[in-house]
Amino acid sequence: MNKLLTTLLFSSILILSLFSTSYGQNQNCSAFAFRNNQLFATCNALPLLNSVLHWSYHPDNHTVDLAYRHGGVPNTDWVAWGLNIDGTMMVGSQCLVAFRNSSGEIHAYTSPVSSYTTQLAEGALSFNVPRIGAEYSNNEFIIFATLELPAGRTSFNQAWQNGAVSGQALTAHVQSGDNMRSFGSVDFANGELGGGGSSVTSRQRRRNVHGVLNAVSWGVLMPMGAVFARYLKVFKAANPAWFYIHVACQTSAYIVGVAGWGTGLKLGSDSTGIEFTTHRNIGITLFCLGTLQVFALLLRPKPDHKYRLYWNIYHHAVGYAVISLAIANVFEGFDALNGQKNWKRAYTGVIIAIGAIAVLLEAFTWFIVIKRKKTDSNKHTQNGTNGTVNPYGNGIHQQA
Repeated sequence: MNKLLTTLLFSSILILSLFSTSYGQNQNCSAFAFRNNQLFATCNALPLLNSVLHWSYHPDNHTVDLAYRHGGVPNTDWVAWGLNIDGTMMVGSQCLVAFRNSSGEIHAYTSPVSSYTTQLAEGALSFNVPRIGAEYSNNEFIIFATLELPAGRTSFNQAWQNGAVSGQALTAHVQSGDNMRSFGSVDFANGELGGGGSSVTSRQRRRNVHGVLNAVSWGVLMPMGAVFARYLKVFKAANPAWFYIHVACQTSAYIVGVAGWGTGLKLGSDSTGIEFTTHRNIGITLFCLGTLQVFALLLRPKPDHKYRLYWNIYHHAVGYAVISLAIANVFEGFDALNGQKNWKRAYTGVIIAIGAIAVLLEAFTWFIVIKRKKTDSNKHTQNGTNGTVNPYGNGIHQQA
């Protein structure tokens, strides 16, 4: 009974705290005072990029008066908010844009976005915008506009962004983190927001899968396979088990890595205009070198073959190159994801652990090798002594 009461009490406090937090956010949103004393019927804080959307919907003429606030940005940035009538993200958005021009004035205009390489050039939207203006104060841009909504609907997908201004050119926004998740939906009639940065899209899910597959395969299994091959072979009891463990690790890494590489190709084809050139080029190089290693295994000479030494040199050189490039490319991938800093920390810990184990095993291996050489040398000396010719024939060398 006491446990039940405790559970109910905790649940009540949790619900009340969530309610009060939500209520407080709405109160702060609606209490904002615009300098022109304009009032809006509805406002909602957007989930990312420190942005808020205020609006009043007029069902009689199907128009919306709105104010888009984007805070925490310098006056050398541009900001944009738009509706995407047929799509879900930035491409296809009908945008309202604001920035400070060369004369120091805040310029607001409309811009249809047709590709990820857009320069946000001024142009007419697919629906009419009778009024647009903007202001900047306290590190916050505010765009005011009136929209004549497309007929027959009040719910649309929305996207919002910010980026830097260079001269009079609006440069691309950051290609990672919250800037890649700032989209969702808005219903002007019932005041609801949907989706947004808090939801995981199929594209995000593919990026996560791509990252996990490649980090585990190229970034973890490959180095582990090399560690097994280098250090287990020292122990006579591990022969030939070390070879099969090595092959199992590297083959598994290659198969999983190819799957991760394939998801990367799909992501690239679905993300026109978004390029991570270094990450892509290293990935292609890794795939080629990894494939070469797999086929080289089929041409592996026998241990006593005269070309085995050259094959070993090639195999080790390409193998260590693959491992080095793989680790570097995993970190390139984390930089592309940006928002997944915990993954980067975890992978860094794994690599440090593998490196520390390799250093310890390297020292231990040299200890065993040196000790074994001394033992072999002593045995050789002893055998040489025992094999000395004894003129007396009793097998014991007599010294004069």
